[in-house]
Amino acid sequence: MPWSDHAIWWHVYPLGFLGAERAALPPGEPPRHRLPVLADWLDHLLALGCNGLALGPVFAAETHGYDTTDHFRVDPRLGTEEDLTELVERSAERGVRVLLDGVFNHVGRSFGPFQDVVRHGAASPYADWFVPEGDDFRTFEGHRHLVALNHENPEVADHVAAVMEHWLDRGVAGWRLDAAYAVPRPFWRTVTDRVRARHPQAWFSGEVIHGDYAAYVTEGGLDSVTQYELWKAVWSSLNDTNPHELAWSFERHNALLDTFPPQTFVGNHDVTRIASRLHEPRHLAHALAVLFTVGGIPSVYAGDERAWQGVKEERAGGDDAVRPAFPARPEELGEDRLAVQRLHQTLVGLRRRNAWLVRAQTQVHTLDDTVLTYTLTDPAAGPGSGAAVAVALNFGAAPATGAVPAAPWTRGAGDGDVDAGSGTVSLPAFGWCVATAPGIPG
Repeated sequence: MPWSDHAIWWHVYPLGFLGAERAALPPGEPPRHRLPVLADWLDHLLALGCNGLALGPVFAAETHGYDTTDHFRVDPRLGTEEDLTELVERSAERGVRVLLDGVFNHVGRSFGPFQDVVRHGAASPYADWFVPEGDDFRTFEGHRHLVALNHENPEVADHVAAVMEHWLDRGVAGWRLDAAYAVPRPFWRTVTDRVRARHPQAWFSGEVIHGDYAAYVTEGGLDSVTQYELWKAVWSSLNDTNPHELAWSFERHNALLDTFPPQTFVGNHDVTRIASRLHEPRHLAHALAVLFTVGGIPSVYAGDERAWQGVKEERAGGDDAVRPAFPARPEELGEDRLAVQRLHQTLVGLRRRNAWLVRAQTQVHTLDDTVLTYTLTDPAAGPGSGAAVAVALNFGAAPATGAVPAAPWTRGAGDGDVDAGSGTVSLPAFGWCVATAPGIPG
């Protein structure tokens, strides 16, 4: 298995997490050495059972980090290149890989090459890096402050590859590719092929919200994409007490697993936190049970392990609630919602002991108005052999039963019970259960 198949990411949005200023520092201001604080959170990351630190934007930017002005410079609000490389090195000493967030679809208007075009027009050597549109230039989804790069220009591919290699040379493990869906897939193929020639172990995950997920792997050369379809199905099916929606999503998810393991999540820096999204707090355990049992490469958004609240709003500053500042040290989190953190630890531990789940497909057994049960078996094992995991979820407010194949099941988490002899699962109201077995008899 490649290292990425064992990855469980702890996802941090550094500008918010570290309490950085909302806008770039004035010229001449000394850097704020905030990044080293993240090293003090490595124990917390490891205690969760994670082994990867997925960082949001860390490069020089105008405001929120996705308006990059220099891909080769760490944002002075966070520190310096030395601060970042030290964090990468200290993470590596603990067996933790670091993923960087690359914004290569668009740039901020203060981006050096774009400013050269503003000053010199067609005479600029960077004139073909951008696409004129009306009296201005093409932008990302209508946001004037985000100027789209011209991905038909080979020099843009040269620049992106150079940025990736620069930071991979300094020890990072791979890249999350922001707005990957807005970039032509042949561009990604050109860049990833070139970078892999020097860094064959690099991992690339693209932000793809909708569309042909698998094509970004087969045509674009990425390793994974964000599984927004499953994310939506998890909270929507729970809120609507509709197990059928989640079961349907499993079919699509299984098809993706034929090609690649998607990057799975129930929260990230761009969406309302799962604890705020769910109408029924007891459904949080159901969402986590799905995240840590279905195939894919899971990530935990910092704060979700304590059931932090936060609603994303479609307005200026509407992301602030889901990107708050954290204390300097994990001990300062106190005891609030510690039970949710322990639940994460239990489920991540189960995932670690069954690493084959990364590519395992889901088989549904019970599907009715309130109950969903499913199993996963080691895809490398033959029929009737190899490890198995069973999951049972009661979406409803009354006790219920379901069934999985009879096997020597051992409950690993939850408040339901599985009868090993018959496979009958008994679930209290809003109950759930995850069980393991050495195999399901054929």
